Amino acid sequence: MYQRILIATDGSPLSEQAVESGLSLAALCKASVVVVKVVPLYTRSFLEGGDYTSLEDVKRIEDQWVHSAQQSLNDIQATGEARGVVVTTSVMKSDLVAETLIDVAKEHACDLIVMASHGRKGLKRLLLGSETQHVLTHSTVPVLVLR
Repeated sequence: MYQRILIATDGSPLSEQAVESGLSLAALCKASVVVVKVVPLYTRSFLEGGDYTSLEDVKRIEDQWVHSAQQSLNDIQATGEARGVVVTTSVMKSDLVAETLIDVAKEHACDLIVMASHGRKGLKRLLLGSETQHVLTHSTVPVLVLR
């Protein structure tokens, strides 16, 4: 049925359930998986960040975020491969989460995107909008949303 599945994760408990479901589906379909975590760029504007941070510190912080994300994805990769699923991981640096997920799905010729219904809560979600809703609206491939 599916040949390559993109699984999006942000590390939240609901996202972890989506990862579990995506890996199970991939094992059933004998599909390969691309697991993606999008890490934000460090806020560099004075108005957004509230203080000055040197470029070296910004790079160090962003590198730590990428390293931490990659460690999480390595754990997911090991879990998938223990189930016989071929797993590729991708950490992407961007503030445009939905667009990045859609682009990665196209780049890897994925025929399904699996993601949680939400990650952020409260005012932050209201101000930023729903990444899942954006993916649902703009993706050209099916999207499986888990709640």
